[in-house]
Amino acid sequence: MSMNQPIASAVSTGKCKIGVKSSIDALKKNEAKLVVIASNCPADGASDIERYAQMSGTKIYRFNGTSWDLGEIVGKPFMVSAIAIIEPGDSKILKMV
Repeated sequence: MSMNQPIASAVSTGKCKIGVKSSIDALKKNEAKLVVIASNCPADGASDIERYAQMSGTKIYRFNGTSWDLGEIVGKPFMVSAIAIIEPGDSKILKMV
C-alpha cells in the first residue's frame, strides 16, 4: 500500500515539521510521533535522525522515493528529505507503520 496519501494528509490536516533540522529539533523536544525519511536523505542527517529517534522511542518510516518525490507529495516546490509528524490530523499514518 502506498504511503503517499497518508503522508500528504498528515501534512495538510495535522502538524508537521519539514526538513532534517526541524525533524531533529522535534525529536529532541520529544514532540515527533513519526519521522519520514526520503531514500536519498543525506547520510549525516539520516544518522542524526536515527540516533535521536532511538533515544526518544520514535518510529522512522523510510520513504521509497527521493526527496523531490517527498516534496511533491506534500505540495512543496523543493526537496524534502525528512518530515516529523507531530500530530497526524485526519491521517491514519501512525497506524500504518
